[in-house]
Amino acid sequence: MYHYIRHILTLLVLCLFIIFVGVGSGSIRLDNKPHKIIDPFKEYGTFWACILLFIRFLPVITLPLALFNFLGIVCFNTHPVKPALKASVLFGPFLCFRVVTRGMFPALVKRNVERNIEKCIKLGLTNFVFEIATDSSIGIQSSGQVREIVVPEKYQTKNGTLYKARALQYCLEEEVNILSDNDWIIHLDEETLITENSLIGIINFINDGTYSFGQGVITYANEEIVNWFTTLADSIRVGMDYGIIRFTLGALHRPLFSWKGSFVVSNVKAERDITYDFGKNGSIAEDCFFALHAWNKGYKFGWIQGEMWEKSTFTVSDFIKQRKRWVQGIIMALLHSDISLKYKIGILNIIVSWYVMPLSTLNLILIPLFNFTVSPIINCILLFVGGFMTFLFTFGAVKSFSSKRHTLLLIVLVIVIVIMIPVFTMVETIAVVWAVCSRQGGFHIVKKDIQESPIMSTV
Repeated sequence: MYHYIRHILTLLVLCLFIIFVGVGSGSIRLDNKPHKIIDPFKEYGTFWACILLFIRFLPVITLPLALFNFLGIVCFNTHPVKPALKASVLFGPFLCFRVVTRGMFPALVKRNVERNIEKCIKLGLTNFVFEIATDSSIGIQSSGQVREIVVPEKYQTKNGTLYKARALQYCLEEEVNILSDNDWIIHLDEETLITENSLIGIINFINDGTYSFGQGVITYANEEIVNWFTTLADSIRVGMDYGIIRFTLGALHRPLFSWKGSFVVSNVKAERDITYDFGKNGSIAEDCFFALHAWNKGYKFGWIQGEMWEKSTFTVSDFIKQRKRWVQGIIMALLHSDISLKYKIGILNIIVSWYVMPLSTLNLILIPLFNFTVSPIINCILLFVGGFMTFLFTFGAVKSFSSKRHTLLLIVLVIVIVIMIPVFTMVETIAVVWAVCSRQGGFHIVKKDIQESPIMSTV
């Protein structure tokens, strides 16, 4: 019952955020004075009125994103109970935790593999292995629980796939793969830390036997925080995990708006059927290509309870480069002819939303300076989009930061996030403009370990 009460209170806070944005923009008035109707054409002239109206209406394009996020928040409990094992772990399927690395942070990979193995053993798992697919050996000791796979420098896929997708494809090759069709792969990044909740969620998901692919929540504010700015900016990613990703995978069972590249749970037979050999254009956002191809082939997706831990980028520069790669990679997925358009409607909306972001962001300045009356329907849509996306930032922050942290700190962080949202949006806009105005520049590797410097910086 306590979890349902918290969920209802969260929805009430959502309503307050929408009202807050309405009051702040002047769309909702708290006084009893009659609302003055301002005709923008009379007030500013035809030319400027058209420009102002065009910019004012641009956020409507993001309505599908806001709506699906809203459905994820409303239709599923925002404060779910801790998952419980539904079956014994002793007789479960074989699990392969696969980590792909360039070999730039060997100490980080070794440390995290050791911690993750401890989590598995603590839960009682015995049928598992950690596979480290790397371009250069990191010197990790092989055992029954650890297998290092060094991708040969001369290895080429049939379609010339590059970067992470190339390593993932190498692991699927007949002479390399040691897994059977009924085994399962859990894809992790170098810095990913599994939790007991995520392990339980994965085991329950697999034992359910309904879906071939699944994904859960990743949070970024656990343990030591290296960069508060990027960590708070990533709060929106956590909010979207609980929103749009949870609804599309958990209710629609389709990656309508793609998914993430980590905390990916795949059936071996299904993954080998799809492969990662998407060619050069599919090597930048291989996760998006994979999801769309799987959907295109009729595979179903599910939602996994529990969360995994990762870290946000350590610098704003890496944050921008990361977003730039995402934008360019998803654009390539949209333009790829092998995937039918009906499977790309969601990412089309994402891309259009990115393209209009530089102009849409101007509303933060223009609305207070140029006030005029718009259609009540449009006004409601703008209020919903603005209020809900503001809520999603703060909700993501609340879910990211451990409950062990002081309540006062959490309140301060929420206030800071609301104030900083325009800045976060501006930084995202820089990444979008850079992505659109520049050529695809490779797979930028961000720094992921505080304790060691990367052996290489780019690929």
